[in-house]
Amino acid sequence: MSDRSRTAEDVEEADVVLIGGGIMSATLGVMITLLQPDWRIVLVEKSDSIATESSDPWNNAGTGHSGFSELNYMPDPTDGSKPSEIARQFHITRQWWAHLAESGLLDPSEFIHSSPHMDVVFDRRGVDYLRQRYQTLITDPFFAGLEYSEDPARIATWAPLIMEGRCDEEPIAATRQPHGTDVDFGALTRALTSIITDRGGTVLLSHDVSSLRQETDGRWLVSGRSGDHRARFAIRGRNVFVGAGGFALRLLQRARLPEVRGYAVLPVGAAFYRCSAPKVVARHDSKVYGQAAIGAPPMSVPHLDQRIVGGEGHLLFGPYATFSTKLLKHGKLTDFFTTLRWHNLHVIAAAGLQNLPLVHYLITELASGPKKKFAQLQRFYPSAAFDQWELILAGQRAQLVTPDKKKIGVLRQGTEVVTSADHSISGLLGASPGASTAVPIMLDLLRQCFPDHWQRSWKGTIATAVTGFDSTTWDAADVSASLERTASALDLTNTPDRLR
Repeated sequence: MSDRSRTAEDVEEADVVLIGGGIMSATLGVMITLLQPDWRIVLVEKSDSIATESSDPWNNAGTGHSGFSELNYMPDPTDGSKPSEIARQFHITRQWWAHLAESGLLDPSEFIHSSPHMDVVFDRRGVDYLRQRYQTLITDPFFAGLEYSEDPARIATWAPLIMEGRCDEEPIAATRQPHGTDVDFGALTRALTSIITDRGGTVLLSHDVSSLRQETDGRWLVSGRSGDHRARFAIRGRNVFVGAGGFALRLLQRARLPEVRGYAVLPVGAAFYRCSAPKVVARHDSKVYGQAAIGAPPMSVPHLDQRIVGGEGHLLFGPYATFSTKLLKHGKLTDFFTTLRWHNLHVIAAAGLQNLPLVHYLITELASGPKKKFAQLQRFYPSAAFDQWELILAGQRAQLVTPDKKKIGVLRQGTEVVTSADHSISGLLGASPGASTAVPIMLDLLRQCFPDHWQRSWKGTIATAVTGFDSTTWDAADVSASLERTASALDLTNTPDRLR
């Protein structure tokens, strides 16, 4: 990877400029590299290394969001449309990774491992909800193999720590999807970036973009400062993608994109309890999700997760809300204020007034001490020992707020791709489940921003690598065959030696 300083006169030319060194830019960069190998790709990253923000394994839960267990995606247990769509999107992502692995471009053991996804509920209301959810989803091909039980003994075989020390009289129910995975998005991002550089692309680290200006010929001049000496640099590109996480809105605002007028972001941080004690970690091989407390926002859904990072096993529990005006974990306290404009102030205010339960939840969480936070963990794992867990700060997210037709702010779940009218610049705004659905998001971007190339050749190439990528419905036989093929390609029977 190169990191050479440039003067303002020394302008580097590129076909595509990617801003941000996370999973989104890396995914898009690999696609374009393989689809159009004669194009010059330049990736610009503010930090001195790749995947230091949301893609870093300790800044996310590594769930590989697939709709299997995230109960906040399905508040109505009779409506499985959203989890089904997310499951379909993640399956497209999984197929792309399998294609790269089969082509010898990725080593799956470095970033993905089998980890069943579970839900567990502890009261009668939750049991009724989960039973109905299971009955709704079991008919969906993407949820084939989903198991349900209200038998404590059977649940104990799925997740021993969940049942250890629990009262026998307590109502309980659980579902288990054996096809779940644990994903190290940091390792994956670095592996994808290597594919770009191995094929002639350039990665510029410690390059802080401060300006995006469209020139008269339609190309974009991307400029800023680099390195410890803050030398000026400039890159001219035909197309630009802004995948800069919490900084994406600020950069699109500086590009004077009318499509983001009225858009705003709210900083949302999180912390997790982490356990690395081998004897505890060895007894939990799943990701177990629960229900948010009554009145709490959907993003507060608690979960106890197996994590595999660098071949070592860990457990994470959370999230616990934190607050900072930073938009990146390694950002500045002034970050949020740099996104404020006269046309988005009322949008932010309206969103706050419409989400008072969220405000109350954040205040309550911030006021909670370590012991109170740990009591939430013990609701999942009653026998948890305080001295085996440490509270770690996870990543910062920029929660997207958009104006609706009445110009009132709406707090958005998920992500949104914003593209200029001439398709020359685009950016990704929002948060979860972005990383897990990176492939379908980037395929939609390719289709929208490069329509001629897409129709001429790219669509056919993608169709070979990702079966059914443009299908909205799959039958059970096709899903089953695809799961079997991708499981083999990604070696999802693997277990690191140190976890055996």
